[in-house]
Amino acid sequence: MKLFKKITTRLPFLKFLGNRYVLVIVFVGIWMLFLDNYSYFEKGILDKKIEELEKNRDYYLNEKRKDSAAIKQLNNPDQTEKYAREKYYMKRENEDIYIIEYEGDTLEDENTKSL
Repeated sequence: MKLFKKITTRLPFLKFLGNRYVLVIVFVGIWMLFLDNYSYFEKGILDKKIEELEKNRDYYLNEKRKDSAAIKQLNNPDQTEKYAREKYYMKRENEDIYIIEYEGDTLEDENTKSL
């Protein structure tokens, strides 16, 4: 206490620090700003994570809508046949398929060139 009195006689504006309520408020303030798991500085990081997760959610909801629309179309036998012919190069009996690829059409060619 003698040290505190010496300090307050030199610097009288520090007298209010002797009050226990002020000490508790200062301690809680420092705790909330720096030491807590949800501190002021962590809030920015958490907000960025929330924004990123919301973007991911929107992307996946959009993809879900696209996929459900594709599934509805594939319930039609004609659409199923068209999809199988375009994506998997399936064919009917006594039918020939010719696949024409132009330079730069496929992603594999572009990826191997860059390596």
